[in-house]
Amino acid sequence: MPWQNNNGGPWGGGGNQGPRGPWGQGGGNGGPTPPNLEDLLRKGQEKLKRSMPGGSGGFNILGLAIGALVLIWLVSTSIFVLEADEVGVLTRFGAYNRQAGPGANFKLPSPIEQVTVVKETVENSIDIGGDGGETLFLTGDRNIIDIAYTVRWRITPGSADKFLYSLKEPESTIREVAEFAMREAMSRTKLTDAIGPQRAQIAAAVRNRIQDVLDSYQSGITITGVLFSKVDPPAAVEQAFKDVSAAQQDAQTYINQANAYRQQLVSKAQGETARFNAVYEQYRLAPEVTRRRLYLETMEQVLSGMDKTIVEASGVVPYLPLDQATKPAAAAAAATTNAQ
Repeated sequence: MPWQNNNGGPWGGGGNQGPRGPWGQGGGNGGPTPPNLEDLLRKGQEKLKRSMPGGSGGFNILGLAIGALVLIWLVSTSIFVLEADEVGVLTRFGAYNRQAGPGANFKLPSPIEQVTVVKETVENSIDIGGDGGETLFLTGDRNIIDIAYTVRWRITPGSADKFLYSLKEPESTIREVAEFAMREAMSRTKLTDAIGPQRAQIAAAVRNRIQDVLDSYQSGITITGVLFSKVDPPAAVEQAFKDVSAAQQDAQTYINQANAYRQQLVSKAQGETARFNAVYEQYRLAPEVTRRRLYLETMEQVLSGMDKTIVEASGVVPYLPLDQATKPAAAAAAATTNAQ
């Protein structure tokens, strides 16, 4: 045995005193007494108590302080409150665990569980182009166009975890995907269509393309709209393009006016044709009556502005208002007199 020493252990004398443990009591021939471990620990505790303020009562104060700190830590890291537009994403030891809704919520104290708060219902926007710079795109007919537009997006309900952990930089990803989708759409569109009638269709196609790409990434993002703020030719040729556009608008205006005049003439001719057909039908039924009516209507139009007397029966002396015939001459003479 390692503690046996026939010639005397480290704590006892030699001779026939037998084995001694390392902390056993010595005996025999007056050898040194080994230290007692329990006595040493007890003495150390008593010295520590005496060194504390208030003697042994210091341990009670220290315990209360530690307990209060632990309680504060538990409450402050276990209870959290979310607003109506907020969602909490909780992780346990760094791995996704669950989501929490608005109101007061509880979790395991930090760092066991951590919560990340995101605003799920807020609509965000990213402006691309504008601010005095040019964002140039090549159209399908090999023209260059300067476009500025805004992409609006929000977090898909129930997908806050995907938004946080699928993409490292969501806004940068949306911007790059939007530029890719816009260039793809412009490469299939003519310049005149992009500036004019197909702008709404292009915006819808770009929005759908962005959404498809982000869904393939499982991004947890919903694109709510793409809005154009500028669709113009490059600044170097903008004035020339405006002149061409103005000439095209003038030409279209003249074409519209000609079409309106043509429609007016056609309508008038159709109306006259309808009236002629109606008269012809009456003439075919009663030719003599129709001829007389046409004659009277024609004479009425010709003589409507003239003084006239109509004598219808032979042998009848009509009343001729000769006194009225002299009145214009008398009125002219009176006017001349007054002028003098």
